[in-house]
Parts: sequence; C-alpha cells; structure tokens
Amino acid sequence: METNLKNLISKIPKEVSHVTNVLEKAGFEAYLVGGCVRDLIMNKKPKDWDITTNATPEDIVGLFEKTVYENTFGTVAVCIPTKEGVIHETIDKDVSRETPEYMIIEVTPFRLEAKYTDFRHPDEVKFSNKLEDDLKRRDFTINALSYRVTGKGHNLTDIFDGLKDIENKVLRTVGKPDERFGEDALRMLRAVRFAVQLNFSISEETVKSILKNSNLIKKISAERIHDEFVKIINSQNPSAGIVMLQKFGLLKNIIPELEEGIGCMQSGEHVHDVWQHSLYALQHAADKNWPLEIRLAALFHDIGKPKSRREEGRPGKKQYTFYGHEVISARMAKKIMERLKFPKKEIELVSKLVRNHMFFSDTELITLSAVRRIIVKIGKENIWDLMHVRECDRVGTSKKETSYRLRKYHAMIEEALRDPISVSQLKINGEFMIQELGIKPGPRMGWILSALLEEVLDDPSKNTVEHLSELTKSLNMLGNPELKTLGERGKEKKEELEEREVAKLHQKHGVRKQNN
Repeated sequence: METNLKNLISKIPKEVSHVTNVLEKAGFEAYLVGGCVRDLIMNKKPKDWDITTNATPEDIVGLFEKTVYENTFGTVAVCIPTKEGVIHETIDKDVSRETPEYMIIEVTPFRLEAKYTDFRHPDEVKFSNKLEDDLKRRDFTINALSYRVTGKGHNLTDIFDGLKDIENKVLRTVGKPDERFGEDALRMLRAVRFAVQLNFSISEETVKSILKNSNLIKKISAERIHDEFVKIINSQNPSAGIVMLQKFGLLKNIIPELEEGIGCMQSGEHVHDVWQHSLYALQHAADKNWPLEIRLAALFHDIGKPKSRREEGRPGKKQYTFYGHEVISARMAKKIMERLKFPKKEIELVSKLVRNHMFFSDTELITLSAVRRIIVKIGKENIWDLMHVRECDRVGTSKKETSYRLRKYHAMIEEALRDPISVSQLKINGEFMIQELGIKPGPRMGWILSALLEEVLDDPSKNTVEHLSELTKSLNMLGNPELKTLGERGKEKKEELEEREVAKLHQKHGVRKQNN
C-alpha cells in the first residue's frame, strides 16, 4: 500500500493541485478527502474532487477568482479554467453558459457532527478547526481518508483503518452503524451501491444495523433514492445489488412490487420464478454493458406476471398463463419510475419497451408487414433496444442469446429497415416529367421510370437530372410496345437485385428465406 501512496501525487489533476496550493500558501490546511482519495488508492479515476480545509467559506471565496457559494453546508464550488476546454461539471445555468471551460472543485470547511432529527439533514452545520472532527462524521471508513500535499511533502490521514478495509474489500461504517444510519438513512442504500460498484462485502455489524433500521429509508426523498438506485442498476453487478436490497429489507420500502415475483413460479420454458428470471435478465443487460433504459426494462418486463397469473391444466400438473402481463407490467413500470422521479423520456421509453417485449412469438408465422408495424409502433430509433430486451428475456429463461429465433428477428428487422430499390431513388420523378418535360401521367410514365431505374442500377453515375432528362426525351419517342418492353425489363432487374440483397441478409444471419 505504501508504494501506491507515493504515486498519488502524479494522479492529481493540476487544477486540483492549484486549489490546494492556493489554500496552503494562504496559511490554511487543505486535504483531498472522501471518494477521490479512495479511488486514487484503488487506482481508479475519481469522478469528483472534494477538498476539506480549516478555511471558512468567506476565506475560500476571497482566494479564488470565480466561485459559487449557494448552500447551507459551507461548500464552495471553485471554478478553475482548463486549457483543454472540457466541461467537467456545472453548478448552475450561469456557470454552464458563461464558463464552458471550467473544472469545478468543491471545497468545504471542516465540519462537526450534528443531530439529524429527520434522518436526512443535520439540524445545523458547525465548522471546526480540526480535521479529525470532519473525518469522524463521514459514512464509511473507506471514505474517511484524507490526503495532504505541501511544500514539505505529503501525508495520508487514516484514523479509522480505511486502508485496511480497502485491502480486505470490506465496507464498514465510521463508528457505530446505528448512529451513521440514524444521521442519514440514505447511507444504507449507499452501502449497497458501494458494495456492487467496488465489489466489496459489507461487514456483519453494518448488515445487522441495516436490517434493524431499514424502515428509516422511508424518510428519504424520492430524488435521493433515485440517484443511488440508478447507480446500483448501472453497476457491473446490479442483480447482486437488487438481491441485497431485498435481503436487507430496503426493497420493500422502495419497489415492493418486485418482491411479488418471489416464489411466483412459471411453467413452460421457464425454470425460474419471476423474481429470479428478472434478475438474470437484468444481469445480462449489465454483462452486455447496455444503457440504463434497457436494464430497467429487463428488470421490469415481467413485473406484472404475479397479478396476471392464472392456473390451468389437470390436478397435480399445474400450468400457468400470464395473458396481458406485458400491459400490466408497462403500467407498473411507469408508476414505479414516476414514484422514483425518473425523467419523463426515460419513463416513456422503458414503458414502451416493457409493453412491446412480447412482440413476436412464432418466427415461422411472422410476416414482414408485422415487423414493419412493430417498427412504426416502437420507433426506428428504439427497435434494437427492444431486441436487446428480448434477448435479456430469453437469457433469463436459461437459453442461449444467439438462438435461431433471435437471428431470424435480426434478419427480418434489417430487411424491414432496408431502403427498398425503387424509382424514388431517381433524381427525377413524375412531377418533374410533367412540369419540365411535358409528359402526361399514365402507363407510359411508369414504363419510362422503370427503364430509367434499370439504367441507373447498371451505372449509378448516370443518376443525374441532366442525363435522365435527355434519356426520358428519347424514351418518350418510342411506341407503346417498345417502351412497355423496356419498362418490364427494368422491373425484372429491380426484383432480381432486391432478391439478391435479401439473400445476403439471410446468409449474414444464417436463416432461411422469409415468406411475406
């Protein structure tokens, strides 16, 4: 661990070092603190940089050219120009608009512990002149580390054995867990989040305290719960996070609807209950590194099954049906996401994916027109997301992701999305012929267009207004029999090329020809 500490200085951005240097030269102590120190030690790139100091907010504001100080917790956002011109973070609309090339670094004075009568916020904020006071009020030992760099050298403060816990990959609270969770109940969710993000275990004492205090999560705002829940879902192991939330008694206070799937057995191809099936589907989305909306749709796609389950079959041989479960699931997913304050666009997309995840059942009976209808319904921009949810559903049923059925779906969607070969690709059209060339509408115009298409298919460079206009004049001089023959030959050429393109798609996906 000591070897790693020596390399920390080189990993600190110059903008961050500038802030600590300014504070130190002004006679104050300045420490990197919290998650950024933890990430540096674990050889991860910090997303945020936090500094704690014995300077007051007024001192901090006076030392830097541009700052934002608009909160009751003493945190000052220091805006440091970056040469690269990258927007690292924005504090408000004014900073975003006026300073597009600033890195935001949060600087907070040392703070004392305070009472949290609402289990969310300290009743008051008191500043301290001792680093130890600030560290002992933090949530977990791995986040209670501080690192100071001065002209005389550097040192890391670790009064709660955070380094040891990082080495052992264990999550423990600073001090008594009941007190930490009583101060801010969201820390119970953060424990699960850190566990899945960092692949840490949670200490037995901490787990017991979460089980004891799980109902306190009801005191937390939906917005704060949303942020932690999203981080759990976006982690590399979200299924483990959902399992922990359930085991610790937190899920019942956040998304109780998911627990209805526990023990809800299915029949047919399903070997898992709805709960396990949904977890496998979610994890597959994470393994594929698919975005949040697909992960949520995978988690919620069958959440309505317990409410729609009906028993059929002979006595002693239970069979279950779930007619309309996708409709119920979509409504439930929408209600859950609204409750957790998800953005409207995310709610709409997830609901749409859940509602349509049963879009095909028998590939041998599917027509291209049916595929085109689902594309119109879900939107071209979302059709592959829907296919990903379908794949998650399949893998959640203990099946391979690259089945013949899925390959067939892919081939048919690509065929439906492919621009067909048609006269619409020509640089001139019927309206041009009427207005510019004096050709009347009728069969002759259709024959001419087909003949022009054959010319362009043979040589795309001839697809110009000038060339096609001259060719049209020549073709219009022919009699009906000759012109009709040329037009029909053009249609045959088009159909031949269409079949070749579709055959290439089927060969690409290893599927048989699809009849319309």
